[in-house]
Amino acid sequence: MKKKLVLGTAVAAVLAAGTFGAVSANASAPAAAPAAAVIRADAGGDNLFRTNHLTIEAATDAAEAVLDAAKKENQRVSVAVVDRNGNTIVTLRGDGAGPQSYESAVKKAYTAVSWNAPTSELAKRLEQAPNLKDIPGTLFLGGGAPVTADGGPIAGIGVAGAPSGDLDEKFARAGVAELAK
Repeated sequence: MKKKLVLGTAVAAVLAAGTFGAVSANASAPAAAPAAAVIRADAGGDNLFRTNHLTIEAATDAAEAVLDAAKKENQRVSVAVVDRNGNTIVTLRGDGAGPQSYESAVKKAYTAVSWNAPTSELAKRLEQAPNLKDIPGTLFLGGGAPVTADGGPIAGIGVAGAPSGDLDEKFARAGVAELAK
């Protein structure tokens, strides 16, 4: 009797494992979509436009040029390079830069590329339009410079941490100049 019970239990376990394996195999294999349901989503012609973007290498070179320029003047800054859409490509926090400088650099870069103008010029616009400062993610202080190609903005460089916005912007322009080489 014990042999039959053990044998029966073993057979049941093997069958259960085989059934489970078959069900698992079927569950993991996706069903093929009917050919009629496939729709091509290739856009073309007037539905597309092309934009220029900095490479990570170019953005890094620009950021390093900023830190080098600041170091020559014994300044501790952070630098951010953002793309046309305001997405951060590179941020570098220089040795000894203040904790607030990192976020400020990103916001200055975003502001410069958004308006395709140095942030020192944009800060002057606050006199006529004080609500500009309420736009999320922006910072209207000197230290941001746009990067252009073919007449349009493709990136922004923001610098923060020097004792004045004029110095921050001077260093940001050193990054822009690096890209012009």
